[in-house]
Amino acid sequence: MQFGIHNPSFLFPSEEQSIFDALKRKVQWAEAHGFVWFDVMDHMIQIAPGVGRADDPFMESWTTLSALAAVTEKIRLGTMVTSVSYRNPALLAKMAATVDIISHGRLTLSIGAGWYETEYQQYNWEFPNSATRIHQMEEAVQVIKAMWTQPRANFHGKYFQIEDAILEPKPVQKPHPPVLIGGSGEKLTLRAVARHADACNLFGNPQEIQQKLDVLRRHCQNEGRDFEEIERTCLPTFLLSRDEASLKAKTERLGAPGTSRGFALTVSQATDLLTEYANVGIQLCICSIFKNDFETLELLAELIPQFA
Repeated sequence: MQFGIHNPSFLFPSEEQSIFDALKRKVQWAEAHGFVWFDVMDHMIQIAPGVGRADDPFMESWTTLSALAAVTEKIRLGTMVTSVSYRNPALLAKMAATVDIISHGRLTLSIGAGWYETEYQQYNWEFPNSATRIHQMEEAVQVIKAMWTQPRANFHGKYFQIEDAILEPKPVQKPHPPVLIGGSGEKLTLRAVARHADACNLFGNPQEIQQKLDVLRRHCQNEGRDFEEIERTCLPTFLLSRDEASLKAKTERLGAPGTSRGFALTVSQATDLLTEYANVGIQLCICSIFKNDFETLELLAELIPQFA
């Protein structure tokens, strides 16, 4: 199992750097210490409960991603996840191709149906029902793949249409950058993964994820897809310390909910949990660090060799 970092917040403990400088330091540190993935959230406002307030500083994901691509060399980059409603898929195909070129082929396009209605309302985006948003996502992935791979792309769906659309230059990765679909809805989202995705991202404890992977396997069988072709990722949140005493002190200092939430753990407890994720078939554990706690990042880096 490999490890990545999810960046849920642009508030960093050090106030001596600009927001972007702190983020750049974080991704470069992760790249140098064995992490193979780094993503930022595709939201316009802070939405992570317990991490910050809605009006905290929050940078737009794709412009941020292009800057990170220019200051890193080998770590894979993505969003977690891009909402289908926030950008026309033809434009998103162009943006993603550009980031893939800047990064020399290190982009994963992570996309989802979107869910945060408050954000939709603030930015005056339509918020259809969940089934419609998932169908829109499926069409968007088809538009994007067509534009990445065809000289002149055509697609005429219920929600999106393109006509003789040119996208040049094409992405570096062939036949195209991998597409990750995020979400755990068993009926529609995981079926969309089986139909269109190169990777999935799932939430929950190892037992819950095992159930989702069993459902995904059945969808793959129904769609004539090889389940093993799909990379399996998860996104747990961590706040770590070496022992119980220091963990208790840290949770109190940072205002964390505590061990009942399952993410405030000792190193030993985290090792056991990560082993369970690996045993149910997770190939990439994308770790969200509570309040950007740097000690947690360091402790996770120490654990990486145990799962190589």
